[in-house]
Amino acid sequence: MMQVDLGFALDCVSLPSASILPSRKMGESLRISKKVQQIRSSIEEIGLIEPLSVTQEIKLTGKHMLLDGHIRFYVLEAMGVTDMPCLLAKDDEAYTYNNRVNRLSTIQEHMMIRRAIDRGVSSDRLAKALNVDTSHVNKKAKLLDGICAESQELLKDRVFSVEISRFLRQMKPTRQVECVELMLAANNLTASYAEAMLIATPADELVETKKVPRKSTGVTQEQMARMEREMASVQGKYKAVEQSYGQDVLNLVVARAYLVRMLGNSAVVRYLKQRQPDFLAEFEAIVKTASLDT
Repeated sequence: MMQVDLGFALDCVSLPSASILPSRKMGESLRISKKVQQIRSSIEEIGLIEPLSVTQEIKLTGKHMLLDGHIRFYVLEAMGVTDMPCLLAKDDEAYTYNNRVNRLSTIQEHMMIRRAIDRGVSSDRLAKALNVDTSHVNKKAKLLDGICAESQELLKDRVFSVEISRFLRQMKPTRQVECVELMLAANNLTASYAEAMLIATPADELVETKKVPRKSTGVTQEQMARMEREMASVQGKYKAVEQSYGQDVLNLVVARAYLVRMLGNSAVVRYLKQRQPDFLAEFEAIVKTASLDT
């Protein structure tokens, strides 16, 4: 069995703040940003969760280069903390693994908040730790109330406004799924778009037909219906392209490899230049193509 070497030591060590050298400068706009305030609130309420990541001791200076955790380092210094919990990198490379972090989706945040509340953590304490209003925590805790399982599955890896669920839960499950698919096809997961979908929803597809959604100013019912039909058409075309994308890429790779070999023959190139210059230009363009995106 192949052994995989870990990039960082497993044991956390405590280092003086004076021995840690940041690898980039904190801008003034970042110092006063909401993100800094949230991290400070979290540290003050529940402590530091993720240690700083630093290099091994630099022999010439006796100090450690900070690889990841610049905002946490700044907040801890501002709080007067002198000993920083750190993870030592085994390799001497100055890179941040933030590029390899998958950010939490909105539904994952909901699950974490629900789990914390179920374990006895109050909404007020969560709001204080996250530096947000308690109502925002309550909205995230109730995010999936009234949302069908199919819609949850479609949205599970997405980041979207919590207000979307307020409009979706007014629709029946089949209509929810249809609207979520339309929003994903348009890459528009905003509350305003969800509200537009709700306004265009027939009364018999609403959970409570007595509660008719308010009319949107500036957009008629006919315009909303036409927009929905156009989005449905776009969604159908998108799915068709998505299904054939893998085969198209394979065909492109094979064709490109063949053309590379063919254009490597000077006699063939000379013939095409004399007899079929248009074909030659197209072949050269295909050879330069790295993927279907280009």
